[in-house]
Amino acid sequence: MKALFSFILLLSITVTTAFAQNAPGEITTFILVRHAEKVDDSHDPDLSPEGYERAALLAKMLEIIQFDAAYSTPFIRTTETARTVAEKHKIDITEYDHRNPEELTSEWIEKHRGEYVLIAGHSNSTPTFANALLGREHFKEKFDESDYGNILIVTISGDGERHILHLRF
Repeated sequence: MKALFSFILLLSITVTTAFAQNAPGEITTFILVRHAEKVDDSHDPDLSPEGYERAALLAKMLEIIQFDAAYSTPFIRTTETARTVAEKHKIDITEYDHRNPEELTSEWIEKHRGEYVLIAGHSNSTPTFANALLGREHFKEKFDESDYGNILIVTISGDGERHILHLRF
């Protein structure tokens, strides 16, 4: 089942990137995830054992992608979700403030032109950042607090054409 999902993820990224390549220029790909399951509801909890399993699965699924950058909010649960992916690709995790999505995503789009970027966030910030990257409202609500299985792939072509692929794992 995991191999099938990895194949579908690779196929989806390939199709999404190929679709975006109809426009001239480089393709920038942002992959947004919500942090994995947390151990409790305290202010800055670690991941639970299930959360570490999900983070490992995410890293395994995304190992075929050569990430250029990884971002995480300054919380243990988001940093730990992104850590295994970042370690596999030998990149540092840069902290970001999830309260200013429009300004920050504009900076990311300019800075990471033609690159693959991982962004680990929260149930409320991940859909908001996807909307900001898309330049339109795709998600009208935050993710449910009990839902940890979303992967959002936003591609931006050189001429600014933007697409989203919403996967579950």
